[in-house]
Amino acid sequence: MPSGPTDLSPDAARRLRLRTQGLVLPDGPSTASPADVVRRMVALQGQDLPAVLRAVAVRSRPGTTVDDVRAAFDDGTLVRGWTQRGTLFATTPADLAALVSLTGERVTRQGRRVREVEGLDDAIVDRAEAVTREALAVSDGGLTRAEMIDRWQQAGIPIEGQRGYHLIVTLALREVLHWGPFAGAQQRMVATPPPPGGVRAEEPATTLARIARSYFTSRGPATVDDLAWWLGLPKTPVRAAVTALRTAEPDSLVDVVVDGQAMLVGRGADLDGLTEPGGVVLVPGFDEMVLGYQDRGLVADAEAMRTVVPFSNGVFRPAVLLDGRLVGTWRRAPKAAEEAYELVPGVPGPTRVAVEAAVAAWPHG
Repeated sequence: MPSGPTDLSPDAARRLRLRTQGLVLPDGPSTASPADVVRRMVALQGQDLPAVLRAVAVRSRPGTTVDDVRAAFDDGTLVRGWTQRGTLFATTPADLAALVSLTGERVTRQGRRVREVEGLDDAIVDRAEAVTREALAVSDGGLTRAEMIDRWQQAGIPIEGQRGYHLIVTLALREVLHWGPFAGAQQRMVATPPPPGGVRAEEPATTLARIARSYFTSRGPATVDDLAWWLGLPKTPVRAAVTALRTAEPDSLVDVVVDGQAMLVGRGADLDGLTEPGGVVLVPGFDEMVLGYQDRGLVADAEAMRTVVPFSNGVFRPAVLLDGRLVGTWRRAPKAAEEAYELVPGVPGPTRVAVEAAVAAWPHG
């Protein structure tokens, strides 16, 4: 007879998220390599390249540097591509293929109107694909964005304005290219290899169920609607995939209830010791602790979100978390006239001292 769901207070749920996100572990420091971190989380928001390098490093074993994370991109263990929601994510080569197989057609279709406005019809995209495949096939270690744009210009392909960007995104969704090794501070484009044998290793339903399991294991407690939003897929197939997973693997997910809201977390999550406060944790901009959920109300109220997203440009600043709750933003390298952090009103003095210490001790540059 299956047991009922576990009731968690909001404080306990936030502390559990710190654990599943790999930011505060009950058994001591992380032992994970950068590749282990990304493999477990499937993908991390990656449109801000410096931020995602730090998001991986802060979840890795002590002593891991940003250069260690860069090295995983250089050797091909990690990659970056447009996997979902029309946004860049850092992931592994296998999950790049898996995610694009689920989302690529939908995101490509959603971008058709933008391409039409930019004058990028299918014929132009096809020409760009041919030029790109040929250029990447003979490149040594890939091409920078500028080098690829130059190839397109030489072939008479229009790249003015935002056309170059939209061509890159479209070709990434066609599984032609992705971002790989570094050239200085930027990444090079490299060819995305076809699936082994020309067929995918998993059926779409199997892929979706596997990713669902990983999502709740690495971000729970969360809702099925959070997962659908994160993937950028309709709720109906995502709900069906979670139901199928629970039928095939009844012990894979655990039901919890947070303030009356049904949520899921991966089996194996440590639900003990959640009465102990989590302390101050710093995360970089665009971190999954903030952006990994459609409903961010558990982690942040409207006032706190305004400190992290002060404008309407979609830029998420680095976040200060207190016991898993967002209480402000911080800066890695503040200018002379800037404070190193900005907290919401009412944060007590001892917490401010702890934030100052955490910012001073931040090891990731």
